[in-house]
Amino acid sequence: MVSIDAETAVTHVCCIGAGYVGGPTSAVMASKCPTVQFTVVDIDARRIAAWNSNKLPVYEPGLDEIVRSQRGENLRFSTDINEGIRTADIVMIAVNTPPVQCERGLGAAADLRRVEECALQIAKAAQRNTIVVEKSTVPCRTGELIADILGKHGSPGVKFSVLSNPEFLSEGTAVRDLLHPDRVIIGGLPGSENAQSALQSIYSQWIPSERIVTMGLWSAELTKLASNALLAQRVSSINSISAVCEAVGASVSEVAHGCGLDSRIGDKFLRASIGFGGSCFHKDIASLVWLSASLGLHDVAEYWDQVLKMNDSQMLRFVQRVVQGVDGGIAGVDIAILGFAYKGGTGDTRNTPAAFVCKQLLECGANLSIFDPKVPEQHIRDKLEVEHPAETSRVRVCQSAYDAAGRCRAAVVLTAWPEFATLDWEQMHAVMARPAHVFDGHNILEHCRLQRLGFQTTSVGVGNRDAV
Repeated sequence: MVSIDAETAVTHVCCIGAGYVGGPTSAVMASKCPTVQFTVVDIDARRIAAWNSNKLPVYEPGLDEIVRSQRGENLRFSTDINEGIRTADIVMIAVNTPPVQCERGLGAAADLRRVEECALQIAKAAQRNTIVVEKSTVPCRTGELIADILGKHGSPGVKFSVLSNPEFLSEGTAVRDLLHPDRVIIGGLPGSENAQSALQSIYSQWIPSERIVTMGLWSAELTKLASNALLAQRVSSINSISAVCEAVGASVSEVAHGCGLDSRIGDKFLRASIGFGGSCFHKDIASLVWLSASLGLHDVAEYWDQVLKMNDSQMLRFVQRVVQGVDGGIAGVDIAILGFAYKGGTGDTRNTPAAFVCKQLLECGANLSIFDPKVPEQHIRDKLEVEHPAETSRVRVCQSAYDAAGRCRAAVVLTAWPEFATLDWEQMHAVMARPAHVFDGHNILEHCRLQRLGFQTTSVGVGNRDAV
């Protein structure tokens, strides 16, 4: 199937899905391709209204400026999905594909209902040859499913090409990742070379040709799952080493530094923490586990499932260190929680380790004062009320770290926000109860200085016998 000749210029791109992927991706593309019209469409009218307002529904450094400069020029947000499809040369599918836990076996399959709905709507609305691009993270051979729907329900004479163009965005650096990607992958079936060239013509406006890689459709789909699985594996690997460090009195930061100097290993993703969060790592590994198991590759499925189990173990171990680290236990004890997003630079709380840790501390009887510079109070309360409605009276959401720390026996760092490292910890100590504890879940604080101020400190991957 071929939709657009290689020589034909792309004039209009429609993106279905105005979320963390669709909005930023379209905005950056619009900023780099001034002659192309980009339309982001979504069934959620409130989300579209937010994209058209001064308070965007997605926080990413640098995104506000780009959206404001392009909105009204060659970037628009709309709920008219059919119109967006009708006028587009390229339609990108960037909808959510949440995991669906299987009744039996390991892993979780991706819920493709929204992808299927998009494919059906594209088939019915498209009035000219159209390139359909998978941006959503999908299992291998989803492109075959999309192509089948388009072929069965498309208008007579309208041809479609299906491509896979997986996103590799990291929340908190999404704009930078889009402007300066390590690679752009465009996967297609044999015969879709012209369609690949058409999409490549968009990216080539700002990305060097050597960083734009074309490959088979199934390989492109699997590359996204494999990339996130390998990154998460490194996080779980160094976190497993952190447990050994705590037991023997070593420093995981020193061990990671020594290992990272080996050029075969490198130092990326070797920072021990309370565990990884966000939507992608969990979902993509679970999808890879499910795919492996469904193919009868049970050893492979169990191997990748261990990455998730190690992550769960790391979070629970950190909770145990907090509980055991406060003299007399934490029942009735006030604890300051610094950070609730799954990582610094974003307000996203999906699969955030902070929610797990907070729920465990509440179950142990602690009172929590929570501060995060980007997560709205209602998001925090929603996360904690799901399974613990009775404990919400013991949760206070604060407007500053100093407010959260007031009269608390312990401060627990759960998100690696840089501002926590530059707090006036002398002031923090002055407002906290004695003895004051600090539990650093990301090793971002200067523990020697904190100890001189009078804090008792605990950090990931450092045994109590070996002060930081």
